[in-house]
Parts: sequence; structure tokens; C-alpha cells
Amino acid sequence: MDRIAITGGAALQGTIPIYGAKNSALKLQAASLLAAQPLMLENMPDLADTRFMAQLLASLGVEITWIKETRTLRMAAGEIGSTIAPYDQVRKMRASFNVLGPLLARVGHATVSLPGGCAIGARPVDLHLKAFEAMGADIVIEQGYVKAAALRGLKGAEIEFPFVSVGATEHAMLAAALAHGDTVLRNVAREPEIVDLAECLNAMGARIEGAGESEIRIKGVTSLSGATHRVVADRIEAGTFAAAVGAAGGDVLLEGARAEHLGAMIAVLQQAGVAVEAEAKGLRVKRDGGRLKAVDFDTAPFPGFPTDLQAQVMAMLCFADGQSRIKETIFENRFMHAPELARLGAQIAVHGNEAVVTGVERLIGAPVMATDLRASVSLVIAGLAAQGETIVNRVYHLDRGL
Repeated sequence: MDRIAITGGAALQGTIPIYGAKNSALKLQAASLLAAQPLMLENMPDLADTRFMAQLLASLGVEITWIKETRTLRMAAGEIGSTIAPYDQVRKMRASFNVLGPLLARVGHATVSLPGGCAIGARPVDLHLKAFEAMGADIVIEQGYVKAAALRGLKGAEIEFPFVSVGATEHAMLAAALAHGDTVLRNVAREPEIVDLAECLNAMGARIEGAGESEIRIKGVTSLSGATHRVVADRIEAGTFAAAVGAAGGDVLLEGARAEHLGAMIAVLQQAGVAVEAEAKGLRVKRDGGRLKAVDFDTAPFPGFPTDLQAQVMAMLCFADGQSRIKETIFENRFMHAPELARLGAQIAVHGNEAVVTGVERLIGAPVMATDLRASVSLVIAGLAAQGETIVNRVYHLDRGL
């Protein structure tokens, strides 16, 4: 699929099931390399990114079985057939770089291409590599590949990250689970996906405490076993649909969404005039009519406002009375959707890492082009609320998942 045609102006109604979090599922897939017995992931999102990761794991020797009727992925890494993750596979998706730590921990060596992914900033992997070096790994970067070795096994270490990094926290957890001795990770990410990974690893036999806090303590074990784990509901998917209701209006139940994972997003929605209520089956989001109100917010690590929802809420705030100020503190180059929203009639002024959105009476459909995953869905949200037809081009980004 290369483009989507959207005729806007209709309120959204119904129930939308919220499936497993892509950002958690990808790291859980990498965890399958740590054990010889099968890892079963339930509530698994079947997306381009998770399929890419499955293909990479298969190339490393993991037996992959998708059970689509129950949204379950079975991964059995009885033997590691290869410890090389080539550029052609890793370039497709940044998260595939996370096979490095598990291979290093279980086999003692790995060669993994430096990653690709969306063009939303540098997102270097040096924090990952420094963590592995602290655990005793020898690392060399040659011709775009990371060559890592710890032939006598990784060793527990005390690691303090200079800034909060979700990817580095998860990757260090994966490697430390099989390290000799104790590992302490400080100034770590606290996202629900961190907790989800820790719960899965513990079900496999790891000994991890403190996930969801600023310090994680890991007692290394000699081996891990298979397990069955249900992937946590995707808070970004839920927030995206909530922003769509905020923009277009309507009444939608987000089945499976968890309010405790969306506190900052819910606060912004409510300030803007969107009703959000927790129910037994999930979250109900409603906007019956009337203009939205302008809201100011900064993106921040969890429990702050997620950078992965910034573009979607910007699209919603194009319809708000007054001026909204958005400060992006996580990634550079993450306002690339603003010029495309302007093609629909939005008034957005970008100054460095800040954007000022002046609400307009209406947007008018037009051809627009997606630049990355979140930008894609922000344009879809704008199109749902715009008058006339909006054509969103380059929507292959959307296939990667919300």
C-alpha cells in the first residue's frame, strides 16, 4: 500500500481492540535468543516491524511459528545457527540491533550491523556498547558493523546511564540476565515496556528487581528457560486512537487500554476538552462537539508525555482555540510532519525544538507525504477531521505499526 485516501468530517464511533505494544514485543522477541526452550508471546502485534524481527531471528537459527488465530508467536532458539546480523536486515528497523546483547550473553560473540530506522534523529547506540564494555565485552566497530566478544562470559557491573534511554536500558537488561554476578543499572528508563520485559525475563528464570523505578538490580543466572508471556497493551496505539477521536469527535472504547500507562496523555486530552474515562474493558474517549482548547506540553521520558504521541496530538491541536506550545525534548528532527500539516491549512511555527500551533477553523483535504511512522498517522488523524479528501502518500511507514 502506497497511499491512503481519506474523506474527512465523520465522527468516530465503536470499539477498537488495543493489541500488544510493538515497542515491547520487539525486545521480547530478542529475548528468545537467551533460552534453548520456546518462548511463547501472546497478544502479539502482527506488524511489518515484528515480522522483520522474526525474519532476522530465523536467520540466526530461531524456529518461528506464528499462530495467527490466537495472536501468538512461538520462538524456539534450541541452537544458535549464526551470530551475524547483516546490514540488509538490521537497516530495516532499529530495534533489530537488540539481538547483539542476547547473542553476546548466550554465545559469547556477535557481529551486528549498526541500525537503521526512522529519520527522526541520530539516536546513537553508544550507551548500549558502553554498557556491554562495562560487563567485560571487547567491542570493535568496522565497516558499519559492531563486532563484540566476551568469550569467558559477561560479568555483572554497576552502570549509570548519563541520560535516560529506553533502548539502552532494555538492551542492558537482556545482556545482564545471563551475566556472571550482579548488575546494577542506574538512571534507567521507567516505561511500561521496561516492566513488561522484566516480567517476561523473570518468567524465563531471570532475577530482575526494580523495573519501573530509576534503578534496576539484576542477579545473573547461568541459563534461562522457555516461558509464556502476554505482551502489554500498546499505550502508543491507544493514545493514537484517542487523539483521532479528539480531532474528529465521537465516542470510542479502546478495549484493553490501561489508564496508568497514559497518565500524561490523558491529562493533555482532558485539558483540551476531550473526555477520557476508565472502564472495566479499557478506556472510553469522547468528544461530543464544541471547539478544543489549546494546551502546552513537553515530551519527556515516562511518566512524562511520550514523544511517540507528539505528532498525533499536534494534529489534534490544529483544531483548538488559541495557541498550543509543544516542546520536543527526546528526538531532534521530530517536527517533520508540521510542513505537511500546513498543506492542509494548519498554522504551525517551528523554532528549533519548539512548535507553536495556532488553531484554525478547519483544515481542507490535500495531497500530503509521510516522513516517518508517527508523522504518517498524524496526517491520517488530520485527514479524518479535515473537509474533503486527503491523500496520504508513502504510507508504507504505517505498516511498521502505530
